[in-house]
Amino acid sequence: MTPAEALRAGQPVVLPFDTVYGLAAEPHAEESTKRLYELKGRAPAQPTALVAASVDALRLLLPETDLTRAWHLFPGPLTLVVANPGRRFAWLTGTNPDALGVRVPDLPDVTREIVASVGAVVATSANLPGGPDPRRVEDVPESIRAGAAALVDGGELPGAPSTVVDLTGDEPRILREGAVPADEIRRRLDAAVRSS
Repeated sequence: MTPAEALRAGQPVVLPFDTVYGLAAEPHAEESTKRLYELKGRAPAQPTALVAASVDALRLLLPETDLTRAWHLFPGPLTLVVANPGRRFAWLTGTNPDALGVRVPDLPDVTREIVASVGAVVATSANLPGGPDPRRVEDVPESIRAGAAALVDGGELPGAPSTVVDLTGDEPRILREGAVPADEIRRRLDAAVRSS
């Protein structure tokens, strides 16, 4: 079964992302997200990001969401928490259905093709809770590798997790500094305001 076929069948897969190896599933059905959570050992109340291959694809999935600031930050190793007025993908939002984490990574070609072919994925790092971020396929825990319906080896990855930025308020808040420094986020957003 190819990774895209596995995703369409609601099965979790391991893919190389722009940061670390990720555990991904089809996001439209709650059951496929539950499978991903069970395989990772993730608490059901913890939010997980919706990942698209482009901002345009994200707009189609979240038509009520203002993604203006996302244009200035994507693609890249970022997770943006945005307002979710349509309360879409409630099973990804944790305890706050009014906000949703989204990513448009600078994906390796093989992953970009897979994500584009299925529309989007829900994805989290392919590690156990609290475990090290997997830079190589060998770093993905055996239980996750064995439970995934497909696995794509993309070689060694950078290993720094995405920077998480909350854009639901008037001012952006850095929730976790990762691959993109907080100063770079502020610089890009300030430049966008000055040019508008």
